[in-house]
Amino acid sequence: MELSIINTFTEEPFKGNPAAVCYLREEKESSWLQQVAKEINLPTTAFIHSFNNENYLRWFTPTTEIPICGHGTLASAYFLWEKGLIDKERYITFKTKSGVLEAQLIDDWVQLQFPIMIDKKTIAPEVLVRALGVTPKYVGLSKLDYIVEVESEDIVRNLNPNIDLIAQLPVRGLIVTSQSNTNEFDFVSRFFSPVQGIMEDYVNGSSHCCLGPYWKNKLQKTEFTAYQASERGGILKLKVLDDCVLLSGKAVTVFEGIITV
Repeated sequence: MELSIINTFTEEPFKGNPAAVCYLREEKESSWLQQVAKEINLPTTAFIHSFNNENYLRWFTPTTEIPICGHGTLASAYFLWEKGLIDKERYITFKTKSGVLEAQLIDDWVQLQFPIMIDKKTIAPEVLVRALGVTPKYVGLSKLDYIVEVESEDIVRNLNPNIDLIAQLPVRGLIVTSQSNTNEFDFVSRFFSPVQGIMEDYVNGSSHCCLGPYWKNKLQKTEFTAYQASERGGILKLKVLDDCVLLSGKAVTVFEGIITV
């Protein structure tokens, strides 16, 4: 079984978000997939199983299976194109536990079509404010995450939250964002998801399904260039449509091998 490690939302090695992609020749038990993901120990390991001209995709962190993963999907599409398993001119569709996800290659950018996630304004739980150690400008709740806007990009970049307190929140994760203070990007963000075994995700695609419509309402525009201000950092392009968000990022393969077990 072929295995590649691909850095996503970047064109530089050792930047962006690394994902392992494993191309299965036959369907495997969930327990085996979880053991492989734990052994690889990257933020996400994506498993592709192609059967009857359809591509089935699942994602695992080192501790659990997750319902949706932007950078794991981007890496999987990039893998199939780079290996010549699917022609680069063709769309790729993945059947996943979150429905059918589409990918296409446009000028070296992998574009994903993901479901939109609209947040609703809510009262900030006390534990959330304590976890961040800063006063939120806005707090919203999507079907997966809390989204918190803070006053400045400097706050986003310098934030040192209490991960143990974030783990107490009854959500997948916590998005922290602000408008960018440069012309290069529209907004910046960081994403924390200890319940998935990810203290801080280097670049999280699916959180931008909430960030996109949020900043659409704030900035009155539909297309964005975003930066995730983690230790490794990553760049995303977004286009917000009525029922979905188009997420685009680049990718680079840094390792190729074979799983022998």
